[in-house]
Amino acid sequence: MSFTIAIIGRPNVGKSTLFNRLVGQKLALVDDLPGVTRDRREGEAKLGDLQFTVIDTAGLDEGARGSLTARMQEQTETAIAQADALFFVIDARVGLTPTDRAFADFARRANKPVLLVANKSEGKHGDAGAMEAFALGLGDPIQISAEHGEGMGELYDALSGLMPEPVDEDEAEDDEPLSEEEAATRPIRVAIVGRPNAGKSTLINHLLGEERLLTSPEAGTTRDSIAVEINWKGRDFRVFDTAGLRRRSRIEEKLEKLSVADALRAVRFAEVVVLMMDSQNRFEEQDLRIADLIEREGRAVVLAVNKWDLMETKGGGAISGLRRDADHWLPQVKGVPIVAVSGLMGDGIDRLMQAVQDAYAIWNRRVPTSALNRWFEQAIQANPPPAVSGRRLKLNYITQTKARPPSFVLFCSRADAVPQAYLRYLTNSLRETFELPGTPVRITLREKANPFAHKRKRLS
Repeated sequence: MSFTIAIIGRPNVGKSTLFNRLVGQKLALVDDLPGVTRDRREGEAKLGDLQFTVIDTAGLDEGARGSLTARMQEQTETAIAQADALFFVIDARVGLTPTDRAFADFARRANKPVLLVANKSEGKHGDAGAMEAFALGLGDPIQISAEHGEGMGELYDALSGLMPEPVDEDEAEDDEPLSEEEAATRPIRVAIVGRPNAGKSTLINHLLGEERLLTSPEAGTTRDSIAVEINWKGRDFRVFDTAGLRRRSRIEEKLEKLSVADALRAVRFAEVVVLMMDSQNRFEEQDLRIADLIEREGRAVVLAVNKWDLMETKGGGAISGLRRDADHWLPQVKGVPIVAVSGLMGDGIDRLMQAVQDAYAIWNRRVPTSALNRWFEQAIQANPPPAVSGRRLKLNYITQTKARPPSFVLFCSRADAVPQAYLRYLTNSLRETFELPGTPVRITLREKANPFAHKRKRLS
């Protein structure tokens, strides 16, 4: 069973920096502004030969009941309840504050082993603050610099005394490549993206059946891209909640830029991306930009029109209108699945999760070579390639090079002269013939080698 550690402390003491150091990646957003972290984030950490789960939490702070600050503290309390031990982090340069003292009592009441970590102790600047930390009664402070990696040896020594005996390497799981059967059952990576306040976190909370992610009527509540594990009717998913994506011209603060960059990384890591739109303001310019980004990244797409419970007209005519709008505004992913949902009420969730699984299957699809050759001959006969500059284009053959997304190489003469309109014709014909709705389809042009080219060079 994995050993779990929650990193707690007041805002801006370097908890997220320590989290990133332990997991070996910049997963958590870090900024000089206090209160950057809001949701709790889990990661698999490694310190020497110690392996454990670490939870980054929001800074312990006081707030009115029901406020965003109070709900952030509830998330921290949940993390503490899940943890086997705590890292209580203070800022050694600032020294002890009344908030540190108040929350040290809070940590003691948790009745869990606590390691007192005096962060930002690089050089001699943190010695005085670290000495003050003895007054908290949480044991000897461990002086570290999470940013520069100093003091990790001392942290290792203290932590190794708390953890259970490590598993023998011979008994550990082999890191073998996944078989086809295992690949078919491994978690599908899904990113939920959209404009701010589209209801992404509310939807994921309904899937989980708990208030795992912070939600608020205020736009921009989510900052980090938070991954959660979901099992839906026997199928495992790893779902990423992301920060709302606004137009680039409206992104001014450094913190929001970091949040957007984190959301874009989640899109690149995902296999299926659910683009959430507000039913009251759907297919706006920013929605179309996000959809185009997903297509360029080569990810399977599912459109979720949220807050459908607020729509006055909800019948089949309204759904048909969504279909027409999607095909009109998003021709690059023609036939993309579109599902009307209510993240708050739970309406349409089954249809959405089924659409995600269907989109994932299409994204992984390979077309049989014989069927591809028959289609290619018929497509060229039905609509021959045009002549360019008085010379006929010759299309030789096509082959699928990979899936995820379906990608094809078309061998031809004068690849640079093939019109984009003709490529779109072939792409749409591929989609329709082999039932590839919504997923990006890639066709790369490649000129067939000329067997007489070397003879021509000799004559010249």
